[in-house]
Amino acid sequence: MTDSVQSADLADSLYEELIQSIRGPLYRRDDPSYGIRSKLFNGNVKTSAKAVVCPFDAQDVSKIVLFCSKYDITLSVKAGGYGTAGWAVNGELIVDLSKLVDMDIEAPLDEDGGFTSLRDVASTVGKGKGKVGSSAPIRPPAIKADSSKRKRQEVDDETEALNARRIELRSYDNASLAVASFFKGPPLPEDPTGELPRQPPGIRRRLDIFRDGDALMGFVSPVMEARQTSSESNNSTSANSGSSEAGGQSSTDATSPATSTGDSSEEKEKPFGPAGGSDPFGYMSMNPGPSAVHQTPRALVTIGRPNAPAERAPQNVAADPFGYMTAGSGGPSSVQAPFSSRPQNSAARSSAGSSMFSSGSDPFSYLSSNQPAPPIPTLPPTFSAIRSGPILPTWLSHSHHSLPNPVSQAEPIHKFAYVTVGAGKLQKEMDMYTAEHPLEARGLTGTLTHVPYHVPSAAHPVGSSNLILGGFGFLSRLHGLSIDNLVEVEMVIPDGRIVYVSEKENSDLWWGMRGAGPAFGIVTRYKAKAYPVPVVFAGNLIYRFHRATAPSLIKHFRDCVKGAPRELYANVLLTAGPADQDSLVVIQICYVGPKEQGQVFLEAISSWDGERCLLNEVNEKAFLDQQDSVAQVLRAKAGRNWFIRSQLITSLPDEVINQTVMQFADTPIGCTWLFELAGGAITDFEDTCVPKSQREATFTVATLHQWDMDVDDPRCRTSAEIWINETLSPVSTGAPYPSFLGRHEPPSRTMACYGENWGRLCDLKRKYDPTNMFKNTFWPVDTAFEAVESSLHEPPSP
Repeated sequence: MTDSVQSADLADSLYEELIQSIRGPLYRRDDPSYGIRSKLFNGNVKTSAKAVVCPFDAQDVSKIVLFCSKYDITLSVKAGGYGTAGWAVNGELIVDLSKLVDMDIEAPLDEDGGFTSLRDVASTVGKGKGKVGSSAPIRPPAIKADSSKRKRQEVDDETEALNARRIELRSYDNASLAVASFFKGPPLPEDPTGELPRQPPGIRRRLDIFRDGDALMGFVSPVMEARQTSSESNNSTSANSGSSEAGGQSSTDATSPATSTGDSSEEKEKPFGPAGGSDPFGYMSMNPGPSAVHQTPRALVTIGRPNAPAERAPQNVAADPFGYMTAGSGGPSSVQAPFSSRPQNSAARSSAGSSMFSSGSDPFSYLSSNQPAPPIPTLPPTFSAIRSGPILPTWLSHSHHSLPNPVSQAEPIHKFAYVTVGAGKLQKEMDMYTAEHPLEARGLTGTLTHVPYHVPSAAHPVGSSNLILGGFGFLSRLHGLSIDNLVEVEMVIPDGRIVYVSEKENSDLWWGMRGAGPAFGIVTRYKAKAYPVPVVFAGNLIYRFHRATAPSLIKHFRDCVKGAPRELYANVLLTAGPADQDSLVVIQICYVGPKEQGQVFLEAISSWDGERCLLNEVNEKAFLDQQDSVAQVLRAKAGRNWFIRSQLITSLPDEVINQTVMQFADTPIGCTWLFELAGGAITDFEDTCVPKSQREATFTVATLHQWDMDVDDPRCRTSAEIWINETLSPVSTGAPYPSFLGRHEPPSRTMACYGENWGRLCDLKRKYDPTNMFKNTFWPVDTAFEAVESSLHEPPSP
């Protein structure tokens, strides 16, 4: 490297040199667009970058890399801005990939699954694809640093449009109108059990009860001892969903946070509760009324549940809802006994083991204990029914009519398709594109119809780098991680070359790219497999969090999903209630298929009778809407403090569950803890740098903590560290998937993500990036391969 730049800012001549070499715009610190383009979702990050540059294509990226190498300028890469660590804005020059917006979906070229290589399709800027060798598309003139009024207005207009688009993409109401109404509603009423609720950060409450697991499991308040005797289930007037008339596209701060610029407008929230102004929390009284069921035009949405599980469950379901998965047994239709009201222990289950684990050991062997279950208290019935229904994607309809069976039962013509996506696109934009560009399928009567295809990836919101860092989500148990479904990438490596990386080309880099990609270069375009998803049977079961009953519910969830088929995704979240007060246990399921196939799993999980279910809105919906469901429950807000820790665990024993509930009860409001069922197809792949030991984990867990910038409560961080590093330690693999790495990660945890593959990754780094140009990433070592503390490759806090 020559002509090293040591000044506080770059010389004007250097800016001019870079501007003249590329077609994309450059923004210095005094440009209006600099602020929004250097901002991350995590508000607890302060960048010192001198400028932001926005390449149009791989050629621009190559010239930027060569420029930085020539003048010894550190760079960082921003592809969405959802990473909490701040690596994306830690360089002197931020490479903002938001203008790399290629998007296309194509069917396989032949029966063998052939595809058109990225090297044979020219990158474009919103003008469709063109073969290499054709005339280059006409590009808009780059916006250079200019003090003229006209240029300033162009920059301001672009900034405003970008901000508006980000706010639009952060609307998550379409996941479920019922859930949106629930969280927009008033706080839950005072807890009749007398249990002290969690408090906001900065308010340290004193825990006077439940100091150990025995007290936790043994406490039953007088109110909770009162059992509901009525098994009636009456129809009720639906509550106001709070949605807008135009396709339910409502958006409020509860689920649609504004950026920290404060440019968004706040929509007036509509009252939540039964029509007519009755008390929406009347069910909490000592004289409960019956629960209610409301039949919507789209699906059956159950609010509350009859007291007797046997009356509620269909009569063709066995006590073990997944018993048919064992060898020699029939399908679900062959079993007849009703559900048991409580989870069975492992002695009552098949010893054949779970199909989701490739090893011979049973990670659920701890369930063999024959100790009797503690008494399970209950609460009275819940809300009156709320009208709910998923939003149909544009390729079906903009109305709220029933999802047509020909679509939900359609047979796709292609088993998979290929999606090309530019690195500037967010995961949500990719899902929106593929939903709006369905491929042909055959309906039940043989007529031609269309179904959407989706790339397996994380739930919204994430950026494109998720595709090369892991990518765990609703489709992972069925199709693998995002990295398992990549087929090719176009990238710029440290020497400035544009290379195409796939199984057949640059195969050594292909191995390391899938799981550790940002350490080796800048990906500009991806090509990945997408799979047909006509419909999913998915949604939320919401319960009030109580220290006395939450362990029983989580154990029931764990027992129900043991041996689940690959089509079933399931998680359980501990989070805040409406108005960011009190606490909830939320179970989310997503069966990749129609209701008639997924209903058995809903019945199994919802058979738990330890508490009244506040909301059950599981129904058929479009996968695009389901992708917003986690963000909707989190009520994730941009510009706040964010702290994330994750871990992979090999089992979920009772003691870990008991300790988890106790510890969560003492966290501040804004802390969400999550268990996600892993396994399935994730264990099928061994040709990436993510090792087998990580892939065979039973659950992935995460702490997702957010709090206001003006609050400094150490518990917002320490509670996450203690739970992840101490409570889960006996059952952890030692690290998460790389896509879950967060701020201030110890180098040892980052290395542990790759297990026995770490040494091979280091050899690859020596070959492709010996000067550590891409140090502003998760990469935890220096050029001498000595560990580097996270503070040395992360920006400071404000």
